[in-house]
Amino acid sequence: MDHAELTTEQVLNRDIPWETYMTTKLITGTCLQLLRRYDKRSESYRSQLLDDDGPAYVQVFVGILRDIFKEETVEYVLALIDEVLTANPKRARLFHDSSLVDKDIYEPFLRLLWKSNWFIQEKSCKILALIVSARPKLQDGSSANGEASNSKRKITTIDDVLKGLVEWLCAQLKKPSHPSRGIPTAINCLATLLKEPVVRSSFVQLDGVKLLVPLISPASTQQSIQLLYETCLCVWLLSYYEPAIEYLATSRALPRLIEVVKSSTKEKVVRVVVLTLRNLLSKGTFGAQMVDLGLPQIVQSLKAQAWSDEVKNRETDLLEGLNQLEEGLKDNIKKLSSFDKYKQEVLLGHLDWSPMHKDPIFWRENITNFEENDFQILRVLITILDTSSDPRALAVACFDISQFVQQHPAGRVVVTDLKAKERVMKLMDHESAEVTKNALLCIQRLFLGAKYASFLQA
Repeated sequence: MDHAELTTEQVLNRDIPWETYMTTKLITGTCLQLLRRYDKRSESYRSQLLDDDGPAYVQVFVGILRDIFKEETVEYVLALIDEVLTANPKRARLFHDSSLVDKDIYEPFLRLLWKSNWFIQEKSCKILALIVSARPKLQDGSSANGEASNSKRKITTIDDVLKGLVEWLCAQLKKPSHPSRGIPTAINCLATLLKEPVVRSSFVQLDGVKLLVPLISPASTQQSIQLLYETCLCVWLLSYYEPAIEYLATSRALPRLIEVVKSSTKEKVVRVVVLTLRNLLSKGTFGAQMVDLGLPQIVQSLKAQAWSDEVKNRETDLLEGLNQLEEGLKDNIKKLSSFDKYKQEVLLGHLDWSPMHKDPIFWRENITNFEENDFQILRVLITILDTSSDPRALAVACFDISQFVQQHPAGRVVVTDLKAKERVMKLMDHESAEVTKNALLCIQRLFLGAKYASFLQA
């Protein structure tokens, strides 16, 4: 059977010849007794055995994985352990029982990661991640290292395990062992382990950050949404680690994150991306890039949506994250050049009579900037004439278009080509006198040209 498509249920239907292993001295008589008592029994009965004598069973399972190399048996024992931990993940603590302090509980799983058998790889990865995460905390808050001080033989330390795991996870992201499950398995494991400082540093050293970036893209199916969420969770964990931030800064991570937050309807995805962006906001040039990529408008749009806050008791909920992000972006806009500030005002549609609109120096120095992105800002001003119901915004937009006509050498031609004249003329009978005055000024400049209409400047 294809190992890639094996299921736990299929593996556990096998009959393993435990007696033969005892005869060949690969397991002891005590091991055989424990296995006979446990194997093929009901879930409730096995659960009671683990409650009564859990560490002994852990020792048996790890011993078999260490000493027996027949694939069918290795798969069977991994399936037994997986079944135990799936039913109750807290049972992972059994692997750290004081009676096992001189046993190398990690080594067999770490070795099995590299077997050319997907079932064995996947189970070993999942089990290792759970065991590592369940290790006891020391009094200073750090985690136990897994070294036995009085043992003569070298025991695999927690650092060895974490580095080995990260190496395998990066290998999966580069060249998955399974076409559809390799990458999701690796990302799921990373989302659990990147809380560990050793994992973060190893992951960055192995150039892992750039392997995550292509996975940050809008998702539609339930499976791909979960992968996207866990990928963004990894990026969020890395956003607390300075060397990883440097890698993120030189990749396409930011535009991809913004594209995801703009298009995703899944609240948990939006939340984790918002919290990631909040962490990156104050780092390097991220803040300025976020403003340039239109994040202030996206944040406003997200705040207007009705979120259910489906996951309670988060350290920071979505709305609070959005508020913090909005405030941080405002601070970044304050630091921008005068044209950058003007651009943000236009892109947000919040037009008002701020000093730069009527400042001749601003227009002289920045008129060529209006040509950026195929006259993007001019196009947005014209769109405001169609879409805004705010008289002040309409008046300012008319005035700014008239300024462009007056200051740019090809102003009249560009504005005419963009069909602005028709839109402005519609506003000449607007109920607001402020709008009609500036619409008239704009039309006069369009018809008369800058030279003859300069005296009409308000």
